[in-house]
Formats: sequence, structure tokens, C-alpha cells
Amino acid sequence: MSVTTVRLQAEVEQRLEAIASRLHRSKSWVINQALSEYIEKQQLEQERWKQTLEAMEAAAQGKVVDASEVHSWLNSWGTENEQDAPRSSK
Repeated sequence: MSVTTVRLQAEVEQRLEAIASRLHRSKSWVINQALSEYIEKQQLEQERWKQTLEAMEAAAQGKVVDASEVHSWLNSWGTENEQDAPRSSK
């Protein structure tokens, strides 16, 4: 495990100490948990942005699904005749 030094604002340090105390954990443990969650969130947001750009490109190329097909598909959810997701015709 590596060591990284971080300068914390006094208020952040106080809040960190309070959380660590309440959880009966070290400040390092709390920081590791917080950073792990933050990094995971950033990776998810990056993946969503990539998917958004891909979707925008597909739409620009005319790869779209008619709204009535989407509505029909959504209305079929949970019924005996649930439909497959509609696909672009291009």
C-alpha cells in the first residue's frame, strides 16, 4: 500500500475525524472508502458520456426507432405478450 499526503481544510479534517470516530474506523479507512466511491462514480460517468456520444452519432446517422414502436414495447412490459426491444431499421 502506498502513502499519499493530502492537505485538508480545517473543517474537512474535523468532519473526517467525527465520521471516523462514529464508525470506529481510522481516518485513512474513511478516506480510502470515499476515494474508492468517488473513482467508481467518475468511471461510471465517463462510460455514460461515451454511450451518450455514441447514441448522438447513431442518431445523426439516422439510426433511430419510431416513438410508436417504443411506446408499444414499453406498454408490453409485464404482460404475457412482452415484446423485444425495437431496433433501428438502419
